[in-house]
Amino acid sequence: MRTSRSAWSIAGLVAGYAGLAASYCLAMVVTIHEWPLVAVAEQVIRLTPGGIVERAIGLLGHHDKTVLQLIVLLLVTLLFAWAGLLARRTWWAPTIVFGALAVVGGLAVHATRGTTTVDLLPVALGLATWLVCLSLLTEPLRRHDVAARTEEPLSRDHTRREFLLRGGIMVAGSIALGVVGRTVGRGRRHVEEARRLLRLPGVSAPEVPAGVRVGLPGVTSWATSATDFYRVDTAIVVPTVEPSDWMLRIHGMVDREVVLTYSQLIERQVTQAWVTINCVSNPVGGDLIGNAWWSGVRIADLLAEAGVQEGADAVLQTSDDGWTCGTPLAALTDSRNAMLAVAMNGSPLPIEHGFPVRTIVPGLYGYVSACKWVVEMKVTRFDDIEAFWTKRGWSEMGPVKTASRIDVPEDGGSIAASGGRVGGVAWSQHTGIAGVEVSVDNGPWQAAEIGTVPNADTWVQWAATLDVEPGDHQLQVRALDRTGAQQTGEVQDVLPDGATGWHTIQFTATEEDDSDG
Repeated sequence: MRTSRSAWSIAGLVAGYAGLAASYCLAMVVTIHEWPLVAVAEQVIRLTPGGIVERAIGLLGHHDKTVLQLIVLLLVTLLFAWAGLLARRTWWAPTIVFGALAVVGGLAVHATRGTTTVDLLPVALGLATWLVCLSLLTEPLRRHDVAARTEEPLSRDHTRREFLLRGGIMVAGSIALGVVGRTVGRGRRHVEEARRLLRLPGVSAPEVPAGVRVGLPGVTSWATSATDFYRVDTAIVVPTVEPSDWMLRIHGMVDREVVLTYSQLIERQVTQAWVTINCVSNPVGGDLIGNAWWSGVRIADLLAEAGVQEGADAVLQTSDDGWTCGTPLAALTDSRNAMLAVAMNGSPLPIEHGFPVRTIVPGLYGYVSACKWVVEMKVTRFDDIEAFWTKRGWSEMGPVKTASRIDVPEDGGSIAASGGRVGGVAWSQHTGIAGVEVSVDNGPWQAAEIGTVPNADTWVQWAATLDVEPGDHQLQVRALDRTGAQQTGEVQDVLPDGATGWHTIQFTATEEDDSDG
């Protein structure tokens, strides 16, 4: 009896995962930028059309990258098993499969910003491990088939034990390599420790201003903690940049190039402000928005030192992981507090939110302004650049649109019919909110009370008291900005420059039960 198909598939799987483990371990040991499997997943993100990316974010939320990595892992698992089956008939077919996987991995690594020839070593090691391990595992399987044809039971038993022994050693070795890679690759932990020990001169702890809260339980907190702050980026593995290694280069259409180290940056005069930022992917009523106390250095001052040349209208920002955004030059040089932020809520930036330095620009959606792990600013023209999201269908400018949201009650919730309280938040960064109105069952608009905010760059809390008949109702909200413009009720999707429409929920008004009174 010949060996089963499953044995050959298992050989391919064991060899394949041994190669992945060896590749991962080397990538961690030499502290290069990307493990090939992660590089492939990130290239999938970069090459996927914007509409598909947007739908994936909407469907999966912050789990989108995890799901993508699982899909990539599932695909290579199937290919490993297939390569094992092919080895049953010929030696060269699985070599082609493994070689093709190595080429894809190598191209993905090569396409990652800042990579060198050294970054391809894990790909080469993975390919060599695949081929050697598959050869070692299939050799006893071939001898087993020969023994089966010659009816030598002792030889069959011997080859079976040899296959299991070799496979067991490879599995144990793969686990050991994974542990070693994880242990050696402590870059993030080291950066986190450096972050924890930082002392930033001029950075103060946040103090929530008086009057910003409307006092309605359930309304989103006016100040957002770093833990609760939304996160949207394309990085599968978050860049871990040592402050001592960070450097910013300002170049392009400038009179003189400016290069700053982290220590030089934090020695400069610090600016601080409460600023609300939100993602262009935030749907009507969505939660991809947060308000924090940001501390940093004004970008306008740095650009003035560089000397911006006539004709420039954009700044192409580049992240440490290669992500880019094109920011209107005017938004970085006018009176708004656009900054290179080094702290969030009085502490050094969390790694996930851009440590050691990120960009904060009030009044613009994040896709054209909020560059985390920023390392380069090129003063240029919009006609001469194409940034990550704009080449996927989003608009170039990205000004934040006036919007509002109902937090209390939740959709489908209930309030008291008489004196029931509703509330939420509204925003129009760098313009400011002048008022908020609510409407029940498409009836007349009723003014709500709003909190008092320290500047035009933050959201406001709002609350209103309703008196309605018991039963089911519809509630809508709209905001008025400080220029007198009313929030539009026209429904528009997030693509190409942000969603519009009035947030609408259904609620039930209930009579108070006085039977116990």
